[in-house]
Amino acid sequence: MITDVPGIRVGHWTGTGTGVTVILAPEGTVGSGEVRGGAPATRELALLDPERTVSAVDAVVLTGGSAFGLATADGVVRRLAELGRGVRTAGGVVPIVPTAAIFDLVASGGRPPGPDEGRAALAAAEAPGTGFPQGRVGAGAGARVGTWRGGEHGVAGGLGSASARCDDATVGALAVVNAVGDVIAVDGSVLAGSGAPPGVPPFPEALVEVEHTTLVCVATDARCTKSECALLAQSAHHGMARAIHPSHTRYDGDLAIVLSTGTARASVDRLRVTVTEVVAAAVRAAVVGG
Repeated sequence: MITDVPGIRVGHWTGTGTGVTVILAPEGTVGSGEVRGGAPATRELALLDPERTVSAVDAVVLTGGSAFGLATADGVVRRLAELGRGVRTAGGVVPIVPTAAIFDLVASGGRPPGPDEGRAALAAAEAPGTGFPQGRVGAGAGARVGTWRGGEHGVAGGLGSASARCDDATVGALAVVNAVGDVIAVDGSVLAGSGAPPGVPPFPEALVEVEHTTLVCVATDARCTKSECALLAQSAHHGMARAIHPSHTRYDGDLAIVLSTGTARASVDRLRVTVTEVVAAAVRAAVVGG
């Protein structure tokens, strides 16, 4: 799992048809990211651009609740500030917590998580132990996939994780899969996807923007610059495209965030290959329960 990367911790808060997942990074972690979907719901993503000044990331929040769910980051930021984590400023520390949300307001009955739920997920990440459940938990609790042949034919999505070695480093990924498309196995068969009968064309009617998204967080202990993390984020999207069809539609908010804790060495080119493979594996794990 992504927690195979030393120092990376994960915690969930799971409600009814929605949830929050926090990836807690060790101090000194560098991060970047990239959005390719047409309808993202995000906070602090612009800061991850390689050209922006701040490179450190304290935690990543993946949440349900669409734009309302971005408020979960408030609880995480305040708790991290209490712990003294964040960029040092004249007014105190400012934790850097990129946040992204999926749409699950139908599954949750319109009850999005908020700051208290974000704080609870962080507390779970802080607790002893390295394991965490996968499937319909945390930010994946209300996820769906396979709506591209009609929303009524979609099936359950979820949250999955995977990891692999690359040179002296470990690469891990966590994916929250709430995609328009189907999740595709290594052999090209459909692991989870539309239940539409034969003959139903793709996109029989316009879907509603902002109701679909795949969120990916990649972590590695390889020593990477912020610009190299951006390259790995590009490769993370390649992994999404390998395991989801169609992906990166104008109805999805697909994004990838990459964290580097910087304690090991690996070729950035080999890392990019590994990231692609690990993200695809995490996406598949999301719909098969890990």
